[in-house]
Amino acid sequence: MLTAARVKDHARSLGFDLCGIAQAAVHPELAHYQAWIDRGYAGTMAYLERTAERRADVRHVLPSAQSVIVTGTIYHTDRPYSTDIHDASRALLARYAWGDDYHDVIERRLEALVDWMRGEAGESFEAKPYVDTGPVQERVYARHAGLGWIGKNTCLINQELGSWLFLAEILCSLPLEPDTAGFDRCGSCTLCLDWCPTGALVAPGELDATRCLSYLTIELKGGMPEAWRDRVGEHVYGCDICQDVCPWNLAPAVSSDPAWQPRPGLDGPALLDLWRLSDTALRALIKGSAMTRAKITGLRRNLAVALGNAGDRAAIAELSRDRDDAPSLQDPMVREHVAWAIEKLQG
Repeated sequence: MLTAARVKDHARSLGFDLCGIAQAAVHPELAHYQAWIDRGYAGTMAYLERTAERRADVRHVLPSAQSVIVTGTIYHTDRPYSTDIHDASRALLARYAWGDDYHDVIERRLEALVDWMRGEAGESFEAKPYVDTGPVQERVYARHAGLGWIGKNTCLINQELGSWLFLAEILCSLPLEPDTAGFDRCGSCTLCLDWCPTGALVAPGELDATRCLSYLTIELKGGMPEAWRDRVGEHVYGCDICQDVCPWNLAPAVSSDPAWQPRPGLDGPALLDLWRLSDTALRALIKGSAMTRAKITGLRRNLAVALGNAGDRAAIAELSRDRDDAPSLQDPMVREHVAWAIEKLQG
């Protein structure tokens, strides 16, 4: 017989650090999503609005679903936090993007878990695995699966491990025994709200994505609003500040998994070193990582803004140089951000 306990044990054997079970039910928190969309907080991420109805209940995705198996995978590695780095010449990259693309790595593990379940269940069942790509409010189900609570920074926080966790889930038609939901342990702390450089955390647990540095440097495909460029600082891909300052991450678990270790070219790289790369070399550097989502033109845009904010006037010559090896610099959007950076550096 396939039990929840056996599923959790096998999940751990496949490399998952956490595994819990939630009921495929209409949990109260799921209703907050539509209000978030209505406030315009999704910005240009139109796919979030298109899938709002499906995200309201996983049974709109898999009608036979009775359980949601939620996994958590530690991706924190032994490197300083961005808030501890005071070298303006260095590019700040979100920790989750340093290694291999988590979508690919975790998807293989989820599929292995589903295959094992099919062999052990003794009955047919339906299942849909998702790694941050399906129309599922995964943090809500992670809380109800007992993996932790949704913090004021909107991240899932685990009391023992912290918040450096990749979440993934399997919608399943089997009636597995659910876990007890996690409860809020943030207390009166507001460090994540206080430290957000753009005030994107407009209230505890409420994120205006249009202000978030992760949105501005990854999801936004056009020009970056000038009002926020100064506050982007040296962030080139994403932002970890609201996790860096979280007290629950003072002594987080550290992963030794090779998949999450930083690649040599992404281990605290210098801004100018990244800028000097040809388009071909830049593509090779990020191939197989989550950073491909920003595309080359997006990374050039972000690098230009970061170089402008870094304040090193020596970068003017590099930003102004004509280059045959970087066709992306001819993109009108990139050129506009380069011009902004040069003007800022010239004072």
